[in-house]
Amino acid sequence: MALTEEVDTTRQYEIPEGVLLEFRLAGPLVRASAWAIDAAIRAVLYIVIGLSFSYFGGVGVAIILIALFLIEWFYPVLFEVKNGATPGKKAMGIWVIHDNGTPVTVSASVIRNLLRAVDFMPVMYGFGLLSMLFNREFKRLGDLAAGTLVVYRDNYEERSELPSRTAERPGVELTESEQQAVLAFAERASGLSSERRVELAEILSEISGHNGERAVDGIYGYANWLIKGR
Repeated sequence: MALTEEVDTTRQYEIPEGVLLEFRLAGPLVRASAWAIDAAIRAVLYIVIGLSFSYFGGVGVAIILIALFLIEWFYPVLFEVKNGATPGKKAMGIWVIHDNGTPVTVSASVIRNLLRAVDFMPVMYGFGLLSMLFNREFKRLGDLAAGTLVVYRDNYEERSELPSRTAERPGVELTESEQQAVLAFAERASGLSSERRVELAEILSEISGHNGERAVDGIYGYANWLIKGR
């Protein structure tokens, strides 16, 4: 597979309500650029932490080692769960989502990032690069295990128009089917009567904790959070 194919490669996913989602997949080159940016940021953090605690003897060394471990393994998890993308990915206009288009969860992000150790082997992401080159969705081993995709953010955000509400993160972690139901409801909202919107929203009242129009507004807020990944 030629590397130039990454520019036009897309993935489509149809949710149960018949809404077709389309994503433009990010290939090895743009992902390598994002990784380089993140590596530079981590390097600066390592230097700052090393200089700040190097004068505290054994305690300082322990703090440095703990900080290096946390940054190396949880730097990407923190940003992916919060914004869908690390600073490097954000700079390159890409982000991480589930195969079905929903924002990446903590568990999926942890899995895909812990497996970077395998992807890195034998050197400089050799296994990860081979996996992406032989996979039509450019998935490295971590993505295959976690069920995630790396896509261009612009197309994903432009694919639909939702009722304008402040994005609100659900109080509980939603399952895949619940996320799909929330998105499907918001996608169809403009074509439904107010009575029908309330009726459908109240089916999801266990998620929102509200009834009536408050339930509708709550689902809209969750849908905007899901579509934006924050």
